[in-house]
Amino acid sequence: MSGAATSPAKGPIPEFKQIMGHPAPLWMLFMTEFWERFAFYGIRWALVLYIVAQFYGGDAVGQADANLTYGSYLALVYAGAVFGGYVADRVIGYQRSIIVGAIFMAAGLFMITIPSQDIFKLGLATIIVGNGMFKPNISAMVGQLYSISDTRRDSGFTIFYMGINAGAFISPILTQQLAQNVFNTGDTPAYKIVFFASGVGMLLSLVWFYFGRKQLKGIGAPVGELANPKRLIGVIIGSLVVIPVVYLLLQAGAANLQVVLTVLFIILALMLIVEGVREGAVSRDKTIAMMIIFFFNILFWCFFEQAGSSFTFLADQIVNRDFGDWTFPVAWFQSVNSIAIIVCAPIIAAIWVAMGKRNVNPSIPRKFGLGIIFNGLAFGLLMYALTQLINDQGKIPFWTLFMVYVVQSIGELCLSPIGLSMVTKLAPTRLVGLGMGGWFLSTGIGNNLSGIFASHVSGETGMSVASALDGYTFGFWILLGGGVLLFLIAPLIQKLMHGVK
Repeated sequence: MSGAATSPAKGPIPEFKQIMGHPAPLWMLFMTEFWERFAFYGIRWALVLYIVAQFYGGDAVGQADANLTYGSYLALVYAGAVFGGYVADRVIGYQRSIIVGAIFMAAGLFMITIPSQDIFKLGLATIIVGNGMFKPNISAMVGQLYSISDTRRDSGFTIFYMGINAGAFISPILTQQLAQNVFNTGDTPAYKIVFFASGVGMLLSLVWFYFGRKQLKGIGAPVGELANPKRLIGVIIGSLVVIPVVYLLLQAGAANLQVVLTVLFIILALMLIVEGVREGAVSRDKTIAMMIIFFFNILFWCFFEQAGSSFTFLADQIVNRDFGDWTFPVAWFQSVNSIAIIVCAPIIAAIWVAMGKRNVNPSIPRKFGLGIIFNGLAFGLLMYALTQLINDQGKIPFWTLFMVYVVQSIGELCLSPIGLSMVTKLAPTRLVGLGMGGWFLSTGIGNNLSGIFASHVSGETGMSVASALDGYTFGFWILLGGGVLLFLIAPLIQKLMHGVK
């Protein structure tokens, strides 16, 4: 790459050693994200099951509350990215934000090993604050390794996305084995081992980035006032103050949280649009296009994120997981998505490249539309299974839920890695970190809605075939309608994007 190339966020890009056709720091960021995702997904499969087992004595009546708590937790994880992006952009820089965030996340993961409901939610709040400073900024730094015109950008984000899913694949398998087969002393897995192992993974992520950041050659490092140590101390103190606030939001309930998140999203949208207007008509239009796509992102994640909530209870109670004397662990379903991503990501990326050479590559909005439609098809498969494939024990075949994860993963590949790249191309140049925060906030709103939806799927007394069928049928029609609508308005959105592909 030429030294004259320019990052979309921060001026000239240094000369980097190239590894497998990409800047060497991409692979350092890949492994940092690998271990962070190991930690994040390590607890994902266990949270709702732990809440029911630990705080409701295993009674299925606790499923609704577990789903709501899980959805609110995920929502705040992603909503925190709004503030984390701002902190990186304007206060302490990207590198320091990532380091501080990793420290808080590790602390929170160790806190939730303590079997107290108050400490559990305080630990979740600590994870949320840390993730807010970590997640959007490491993704934004991937974009800063490439110039805005570099054709490798989408490929680089897809590689980075594979790092995410490599960590997500290994963690449910390893943590389940530790909890159920190594440290288990009864019928209930030792969930605190799951949380502890995830905390160790987060420490590995911290160490990897701390010693590997010199490869970045100054990208994301604090400069000028951002390097002032007082600012770093202020962010740490501020984070400690915010943790109790996040705890109260978790306690407030999903409905009240939805109001807060909606207000935040409106404020963020106005900030980005005002900055876009300042930069000119083209930047304004790009920002508006980004906001429209954010709306459809909410729709996608509202139903996709059933994986950690209602799908977990579906797997536990309504899926036939028996293979002779061996039972497929519920936790391992969380790895199916990652396997599918790892296998299919190069294929999807190659398809986009091949279609691009023939000048028939779908626009970004239509790729998003495909993602939503594939998500809907997964719910269509569940509709079919719950009406036509129920056995005498009231269970559906194993392959159906397995394939639901695979089909959803194809939809995710059409949408999520493209979304990360899209933000770095469409956001106002001075607020790329905040734009990335907006992407994660829209994801967070979808996640909170996913918990509300999952609580209805479980019903008041726990999941049944009837409640699952009713909920998943609703999901199918909403997703199908949303995907078709996005296809219809794609030309308008593409016009607003002014040639961004």
